[in-house]
Amino acid sequence: MTTLRSAFAPLLLLAVAGCASGAPAPGPQSPPPPRGQVPVPPTQPPPRPVAGFRAPQIMNEPGLAGIIREDGASLLRKFGEARLNVAEGDMRKLQFAGSACVLDVFLYPLAEGREPVATWVEARRASDGAVVDRAACARALQRR
Repeated sequence: MTTLRSAFAPLLLLAVAGCASGAPAPGPQSPPPPRGQVPVPPTQPPPRPVAGFRAPQIMNEPGLAGIIREDGASLLRKFGEARLNVAEGDMRKLQFAGSACVLDVFLYPLAEGREPVATWVEARRASDGAVVDRAACARALQRR
């Protein structure tokens, strides 16, 4: 039994020495996140919002002349019922879809207090989400 004690004595001394290493005690720790949530590492604070109205960037791409600067009602007449019609603040997104492609049209007001108009368009293949030509997608989805 004494040989067993003498074998564990150095291990016990190492463990005790680690506790008395002189390292400062850890500071207060935040509680673990609730189950199912992933902890988010700290980041820089978000940029402060710009006060007042900011004019949107307007896409200037060949073949989109009948879409860019059009209002929502005009787009609905051109493409039919939108699969998605999402409003967030003064922005609006209309999504039109068919077997060929999905067209997302982003509408922003060009001046404060004005009705949003199409300023940007994105298009992708419906089957796999690969980017496709915006103008070709718009032509494929237009009502005849």
